[in-house]
Amino acid sequence: MSKNIYQDIEDFALYLKMPVLKSSYREAIQEANLKEVSYDQFLWELLQKECDRRQENAKQDRVRRAAFPYKKYLEDIIVDDLPEDAQRKFKTLSSLDFIQTGQNIIMAGNPGTGKTHFAIGLGIKACLAGYKVFFSTIPSLINQLKESRSEKTLRAFGNKFEKYDLVIADELGYISFDKEGSELLFTHLSLRAGRKSTIITTNLSFERWDEIFLDPVLTAAMVDRLTHKAYIVNMNGNSFRLKETTEWAKNN
Repeated sequence: MSKNIYQDIEDFALYLKMPVLKSSYREAIQEANLKEVSYDQFLWELLQKECDRRQENAKQDRVRRAAFPYKKYLEDIIVDDLPEDAQRKFKTLSSLDFIQTGQNIIMAGNPGTGKTHFAIGLGIKACLAGYKVFFSTIPSLINQLKESRSEKTLRAFGNKFEKYDLVIADELGYISFDKEGSELLFTHLSLRAGRKSTIITTNLSFERWDEIFLDPVLTAAMVDRLTHKAYIVNMNGNSFRLKETTEWAKNN
């Protein structure tokens, strides 16, 4: 094969945005010639490599766009160390069926019991399964909503927020909100209710949510919307971080 044809193949691959083909076609041709591979098999193998790379890139792009603060995987969780209720529901939630049915998950319990790790693990698995995921702490989400309102981009933000397959709203309960923040959060989480899944992690029981929202009527409505047909996971238990600190102290 002439050098001009090789150059044309590389130019075509570049134009068609097929980097795997561009980098591997020569080796593939040599191997096909040695093994006397048929034309259809040769083409299939080249295109399969390209598709595999694109699918992997898409998975990693979804993980990146989700904006997780760090990567935590379900496989890293020692299930026996989770609170009992989380142990019972781990397999069911890990199947991601809740996303298909648009159900929410509320993980409530004291700090250090694995709520955020569990939530991020579910989120990353969802990204790898093809779902679009958004992660934010509750305070950060409220700031984004307020900024969008002041910049007159709230509708665009809301339209995008509404379409995520899974939203993970972490750390409800650490900071109270003003009236504007509470109303914005309620409105946008309500847009997803019954259609798209949301995971909430919180250190407060439901009866204490009015300490954060400072409005009993809005709090009752929020709890009602979020918990309808939702998985409620009791995450009260021993702190992982305290256990790790104790073990570290023993060895140092």
